[in-house]
Amino acid sequence: MSEIPQHIEDLFAQLNPQQRAAACHDTGSLLIIAGAGTGKTTTLSHRVAWLISQGIDPSRILLLTFSRRAANEMVRRVDALLRAMGDSREHAASARSRSIWGGTFHSTAARLLRRYGQSIGLPDDFTIIDRSDAEDLMSSLRSELELGNNVAKFPRKGTLVEIYSRCVNTCLKLEPVLERYYPWCLEHVEALKQLFQAFVDRKEQQNILDYDDLLLFWHALSSDPAGGKLLRGQFEAVLVDEYQDTNVLQSGILKNLCPDGAGLTVVGDDAQSIYSFRAATVRNILDFPEEYPGTTVVTLEENYRSTQPILAATNQIIDEAHERYEKKLWSSKIAGEPPILVDCSDNNEQADFVVTQVLEHLEAGIPLNQQAVLFRASHHSLALEVELARRNIAYHKYGGLKFIETAHVKDLMAYLRLAENPRDAVSGLRVLTLLPGIGQKKAQQLLNLLAESGFRFDAWSEFKPPAATVEHWPLFIRLMKNLSSPQSEKKGISSEVHQVRTFYSPLLDQQYDNGPARQRDLEQLEQVASRFSSRMSFLEEITLDPPSSTQDIANDSSKTDDDFLVLSTIHSSKGLEWDAVYVLQAADGSIPSEMSLESNDEIDEERRLFYVALTRAKNWLYVCFPHRQYFQNRRWNQAHSYAQLTRFISSKTLPLFQRRPAFNAEDLDTPEEAQIETTAEDIRKNIRNMWSS
Repeated sequence: MSEIPQHIEDLFAQLNPQQRAAACHDTGSLLIIAGAGTGKTTTLSHRVAWLISQGIDPSRILLLTFSRRAANEMVRRVDALLRAMGDSREHAASARSRSIWGGTFHSTAARLLRRYGQSIGLPDDFTIIDRSDAEDLMSSLRSELELGNNVAKFPRKGTLVEIYSRCVNTCLKLEPVLERYYPWCLEHVEALKQLFQAFVDRKEQQNILDYDDLLLFWHALSSDPAGGKLLRGQFEAVLVDEYQDTNVLQSGILKNLCPDGAGLTVVGDDAQSIYSFRAATVRNILDFPEEYPGTTVVTLEENYRSTQPILAATNQIIDEAHERYEKKLWSSKIAGEPPILVDCSDNNEQADFVVTQVLEHLEAGIPLNQQAVLFRASHHSLALEVELARRNIAYHKYGGLKFIETAHVKDLMAYLRLAENPRDAVSGLRVLTLLPGIGQKKAQQLLNLLAESGFRFDAWSEFKPPAATVEHWPLFIRLMKNLSSPQSEKKGISSEVHQVRTFYSPLLDQQYDNGPARQRDLEQLEQVASRFSSRMSFLEEITLDPPSSTQDIANDSSKTDDDFLVLSTIHSSKGLEWDAVYVLQAADGSIPSEMSLESNDEIDEERRLFYVALTRAKNWLYVCFPHRQYFQNRRWNQAHSYAQLTRFISSKTLPLFQRRPAFNAEDLDTPEEAQIETTAEDIRKNIRNMWSS
């Protein structure tokens, strides 16, 4: 390590010894094992600032994160550090930080492919489709090829894309993927190969890329001798956040960028690797030192979030994993309540307990939005949601459908995508079939006519529309011609969104319920569009890093005064924290899921998921265990079984919890005993007398 100037020494003095060792490491390969709440973002932003202070050009630094918001926050912190490190000119410091290549894997791939894609024969005007668009295209091809007709259990479109994507991101052939993850699809292997080949061909014809293509093309470009040299010359330092969430394809890209590990820093926590269903593999972080010999490993263990009693329990839970990096999280907050294991008779009592405790904490000064209820599966919160609604307690639920995945938003985006790329038949089919009287067959004929004309929208003027859409048709053609004209983009993307919204509004009201709320979403989207310089950049960013809501995309959620309880799947809670956390359904079959018990690897991931849930809590942690589990999909009966406490609270872990019933007997409102003289037999006798002559 080179000698540190005094003004930088003072700035880095705020870091603890482990954080500082990581931030000021030389350019050799570095693995930072950052336990939950240990200041990962602080450490990584200081490392970026340190590299710049050592003379590395910010434009030659690549910072890879898993969300746009994380990248922006990191760059914002780097900007503040650069100013504090001696560049008193705010504009100059901001310009330096903005030149960093910061973003997600997919957004960085898109940016690189637009710059260098033509060297491998990829047009730079490609458009990007999201997951649901890929599913629609896969479904269309399946019908076109007549695959699965009259065949039992042929996979549906969502499963088809899952299989395809898993093959791509694990770099495995179809057969081993089916054998391991989808054995019930093995009988369709030849049909799937035919379908997936057609899927690749059709995307090429339409000049579209899906999420998987972005990584595949980046990997191929970096694997090429000349392309790899080109990209390695672009970057002197590569830093990767949340490395435990990367897949095989992503680790291959990094290997091509940094073959010997020089300049490579990865940050992550093997104990929070919970995305294998997205093809992420914990092996990437566990095997990193073997992949890059000579790697320095720095472990961050001082936790700034939770109290020591909570950490004692979570440390014990993760200690029982089969394979992991050794670490013991600790906190200077020694005092605090131990985590509480709550015995509930069933889901209804679990809901009653959570609501009661939430209100007690609210009365004690903890706002609703500083309390969160976490669950393994979305349906685990249904009883609670009913109780919250009954008591008029506001809540927001996360982990479901994202804003950009809602039908009305996808409709509006399809008009823009078709204008950007008239070869995009997925978007074309969507907007055409929104028109009354135009079905899939007629829409396909219109797309064929468009292609024959060289993709000129005025070719549709010759079409005689059905009576139901006579009024809409000329307005639709005018809209598409306006959007595709060179003058349109000069007016700004916000103007284009407004044009689409004006045309689409009456169709929206015909297609969907709750029209006013949907219209407000589109109005918000129009306002947000004004922040983008081009239609392509707007479509790309919204597709690659979709917001969860209009508040999220507008980035103004912090301005609201509304207080609401947070309900979230555990997966969606990762990276967040609350004063009080309530974990539902801590029973075997729910945590761990009964669908993830076939191997130690699956059970270990379920353990890590439980660990992630518990480590979201700062001061109060409640783990609810409902003893009685009612069977699903049974109507009007009381069929149930008795559950077992989650295996992750073992005999060693249980003493670290305070165990208590949901309600003490004296707390329950019980009616006073009364001397009731009427008996059930008296009632039945009276009923029988009703039918006597």
